[in-house]
Amino acid sequence: MPPPAHALDESHALHEAYAEGEAPVAALPDTSWRRGLFVVETGICRLVEYLAAALVLAEITVLFVGVVKRYALHSPIVWSDELASLLFIWLAMFGAVLAVQRDSHMRMTALVSMASPRVKAVLETMALAAPLVFLMAVLHPAIEYAEDEMFVTMPALDVPNTWKAAALPVGIALMAVVCLLKLLRAANPKQMAVVCLCLVAAVGFGFAASPWLKMLGNYNLLIFLVGLVAALVFAGVPIAFSFGLATAGYLTFTTTTPLAVVVGRMDEGMSHLILLSVPLFVFLGLLIELTGMARALVGFLASLLGHVRGGLSYVLIGAMYLVSGISGSKAADMAAVTPVLFPEMVKRGAKKGDLVALLAATGAQTETIPPSLVLLTIGSVTGVSIAALFTGGLLPALVLGLALCLLVRYRYRNDDLSNVKRVSAREIGWSAIIALPAIALPFVIRGAVMEGIATATEVSTIGIIYSVVVGLLVYRQFDWSRIVPMMVSTAALSGAILLIIGAATGMAWALTQSGFSQSLAHVMSGLPGGAATFMVVSILAFIILGSVLEGIPSIVLFGPLLFPIARQMGIHEVHYAMVVILAMGIGLFAPPFGVGYYCATAIGGVNPDEGMKPIVGYMLVLLVALAVVAAVPWISIGFLPVP
Repeated sequence: MPPPAHALDESHALHEAYAEGEAPVAALPDTSWRRGLFVVETGICRLVEYLAAALVLAEITVLFVGVVKRYALHSPIVWSDELASLLFIWLAMFGAVLAVQRDSHMRMTALVSMASPRVKAVLETMALAAPLVFLMAVLHPAIEYAEDEMFVTMPALDVPNTWKAAALPVGIALMAVVCLLKLLRAANPKQMAVVCLCLVAAVGFGFAASPWLKMLGNYNLLIFLVGLVAALVFAGVPIAFSFGLATAGYLTFTTTTPLAVVVGRMDEGMSHLILLSVPLFVFLGLLIELTGMARALVGFLASLLGHVRGGLSYVLIGAMYLVSGISGSKAADMAAVTPVLFPEMVKRGAKKGDLVALLAATGAQTETIPPSLVLLTIGSVTGVSIAALFTGGLLPALVLGLALCLLVRYRYRNDDLSNVKRVSAREIGWSAIIALPAIALPFVIRGAVMEGIATATEVSTIGIIYSVVVGLLVYRQFDWSRIVPMMVSTAALSGAILLIIGAATGMAWALTQSGFSQSLAHVMSGLPGGAATFMVVSILAFIILGSVLEGIPSIVLFGPLLFPIARQMGIHEVHYAMVVILAMGIGLFAPPFGVGYYCATAIGGVNPDEGMKPIVGYMLVLLVALAVVAAVPWISIGFLPVP
């Protein structure tokens, strides 16, 4: 059964598909004290939901008013970006709290789902207890960090930076409380005892072995930042907390660096100005479904191509390409397109497994289409121009889309279309007119950036206002009762994404301080074959990272390390960005580990096993097309302005 339209987080969809009714709480008696804990947890999270929704609205208002004042009235507000940044870090932390409560933090559950019920219950308990250990470890350092920021003043607002930094200890404390309440309410006492014993033993061993570990030097990177991360991720611990625990363990047991430094790096990673657009593009993706814009767009493409062999598969590829230019979230794109197309495709005899395989493949294909959240993340962590990434991302996705179309043409060459009615030219023209406002939105977004009307951070607010106006005046489809739940869902998904970015930034800092980046640069630059070999190794590495860690954490963790090497080897940074994003996307949507594949099956309401065989062909075609993009730099940089 597909998730509701507002359930757009990849890990949440995967959780719906695999874990519904399987949480440990389902096997426990409904005692009064458990009900009491649930009431307390619900009360805390309800308050956080209202605060988060208010912050989403405030962000939209502040940034849009800033655009109007600067561009239309020529009277810029000097403090708008600073206020938006302050509100944003609070939004991120409140969103992370909601993600804990909703089990929406991104995690890899492929191995967990294959475990026996008893082992699965223990691992689910571990998924709550391990984050609690990390949160308790960094709570006091976070308070110290916020107190230290009292001596730093925000220049435009003229207030202490503690107003912003206080979001970290408050958010960490709330997450810890919610984790503890969920753990007490949901876990079987025996399971909790086993998990707590393991965690206490691990921490005790770390302290006891600390003198020995300090003598190992950089081998500790393999122990903590590779081995421990891998163990936690495969055990189903949310990725953000896996990164955080490994980094905290590495610094605590092998160095003298205080954990307040990790908190500072998390703040730095989550506070980058370009990331302000993440929650706003997520909200925009929800709006296009609410207003009927996505349905109008898909309806036009279906009337245009529905009568040819494999026509609705072409529509699916084209719709994902166009809708990806409106939303920034792959799950949002799939949730907008699937309900419109899948029923008609099944009616025409398409196999559900093939449909969900193509849906997952288009998710990988469209990763570079602006305003992709991965593009925004790369720009924030590597310094590559967002405008250049937006321009360079369109053609590579088109190349991969054409490759998918060729395979669709081959697979559906013998389709029986005797019962398919061809739509008249008049009906096609009418559906085009209806879809015109939706078709125009990606061009409005890109045009606003290219013409200097708004920055990449602010342009999402223009898309939001445009969508609201179109929904109210053109499509006359706007359910006001869904706005607050949409804002809450926006905060939860954004919090999950941003906490990963913060934790990965802290981990990347630890890698850099250890000298690993210099060693990596030396090894990669010394590969035989030069730039070509480096590109091949990068593709393989990001396919694996995308499958295991998902896109954003792998980009945050390794982008700052590998992009300087690519520049040193003469590879254009935009070309390299397109290649690694597409490689990461293939890994993210490739079974058996890619969480994006399971998200597609959950949204499509299809058993994951049904899509395993048909997706192989799509992934092979995408790999061939990726090789073409990697070999021909012009595909990525041909339309960039000449410096």
